[in-house]
Amino acid sequence: MTHTPEHPTSDATTPSAHDWSATGLATRAIHAGQAPDAATGAVVTPIYQVSTYKQDGVGGLRGGYEYSRSGNPTRDALQEALASVESGERAFALASGLAAEDVLLRAILRPGGHIVMPDDAYGGTYRLVHRVLGAWGVEHTPVNTSDPAAVAAAIQPGRTAAVWVETPSNPLLGVSDIAVLADVAHAAGALLVVDNTFATPALQQPLTLGADAVVHSTTKYIGGHSDVVGGAVVTAPGAVLPSGATGPTGSQALADAVGFYQNAAGAVAGPFDAWLTLRGLKTLSLRMERHSSNAAAVAQFLESHPKVASVLYPGLASHPQHDLAARQMSAFGGMVSFRTGSLDSALAVVDRTKIFLLAESLGGVESLIEHPGKMTHASVAGSALEVPEDLVRVSVGIEDLDDLVADLAQALA
Repeated sequence: MTHTPEHPTSDATTPSAHDWSATGLATRAIHAGQAPDAATGAVVTPIYQVSTYKQDGVGGLRGGYEYSRSGNPTRDALQEALASVESGERAFALASGLAAEDVLLRAILRPGGHIVMPDDAYGGTYRLVHRVLGAWGVEHTPVNTSDPAAVAAAIQPGRTAAVWVETPSNPLLGVSDIAVLADVAHAAGALLVVDNTFATPALQQPLTLGADAVVHSTTKYIGGHSDVVGGAVVTAPGAVLPSGATGPTGSQALADAVGFYQNAAGAVAGPFDAWLTLRGLKTLSLRMERHSSNAAAVAQFLESHPKVASVLYPGLASHPQHDLAARQMSAFGGMVSFRTGSLDSALAVVDRTKIFLLAESLGGVESLIEHPGKMTHASVAGSALEVPEDLVRVSVGIEDLDDLVADLAQALA
């Protein structure tokens, strides 16, 4: 459940009672769930660095709080803000993106179940589905989710619980039609889950396009400063479990099942991590504008470079799903991948950059570069999801554009 601290001095005129749903995303990111503290007027949500709460008699909980695994005011503020910016019903903040994925998949799947997933999914997602849930009897079918017909053919009616989509995907930047895939999944009694980490709610709104749930590694763009690890699940209004299943609380609501597993499994976001993520969320819209404009220019530079074999970026006219991305997204994000023609040349490029730091992860204000085949996607080597050996992935930061282009130019030279 969502806990709201009781403040005796608050009333219907305070910001906590305001309906932010009619405001823009940037406004909601700053204000939703983040009313000034009633006791002091503090405009920033406090860090409730506490494990337990005094009860006024047995069962006499102040604002519903008893233990911070089950509820914490700082985490609740983040969850309310995330639900608001994603146009969702409820949000759940977890300790990492993979913890969020695990909680959602356990809520949706049962032993012997089936999931359709991208054939270019994030390596950690594949490892979770294949090696963790696979031991639980769950099977998966990798498919090109940019092809709705292929997704429909991969679904096993009555058994497939979810279609899992990354759009844009990691690291090949494929784009999938969320609205069409929602129809495909729902026609078979399955749910559509969208990993919205790359686009973020600032650029793409999967729940308004028909998705049942969104997952995030909030470590990335939402946190935005490479100083916190976290994850989130956001459920669509009215979303229910696949095929009318009943969850562990006796409810068919997807949010109730996710909330149960968040508490039961316990991999919740800590108060300080939730506070850092909430701070990052406030500037998300502004940062995504700069990430997107810088990345578009970097992609254009790379596409014109003689030592680059191909560039993968939805904002380029050469991208196979460029038109779809232009309809589905308000901008094209900060991730760019490119191929150099050989493993040796790819490794040489990632070794030579100075501003683009060689590191895993993405979405921070600083630019990063990596070799997916030997780093973030090493776990899919030898599988249907194996990435090209000459692939380089860059997370384009918010530095001065001329400096970023010059850095890539000297690395390629």
